Amino acid sequence: MQKDLLELTLSTLNDMKANAVNNMNVGALTKVSDYMIFSTGNSSRHIRSIADKIADNVKKEGHSIVGIEGYERSQWVLIDLGNIIVHIMLAETREFYKLEDLWSQDFREEAPEQ
Repeated sequence: MQKDLLELTLSTLNDMKANAVNNMNVGALTKVSDYMIFSTGNSSRHIRSIADKIADNVKKEGHSIVGIEGYERSQWVLIDLGNIIVHIMLAETREFYKLEDLWSQDFREEAPEQ
C-alpha cells in the first residue's frame, strides 16, 4: 500500500511538471517518515496546483492526508502522507534551505560510542 502511494505521488509530480524531483528513502535515518520527496515548482500558483492534484489523487485512491502546511504562501508546501513527506518549493526556497543535504549520508554525524 505504501509503495502504491509512493508511485501515485511520484507520478502526479511528473504529470504536473514538477521540476528536480528527488525521492529519498530516509527510513533508516528517522522515525518521522520512510520517504521524503523534494520537488520544485515554477511559481506559487504552480506549487498550489501540484499540491491540489496530489491531495485529490491521494483521496481518490482511498489514502489519507495527515496535513498540508504552507499552502497560503506557497513558497514551500509540505504534504504529510504519513510515511511519505512531500516538499514542493520555489527554486530559491529550495536552494536557501538545502533540506536534501540534511538527509544525505555525507552530512550525517555518527553518534559517539558510549
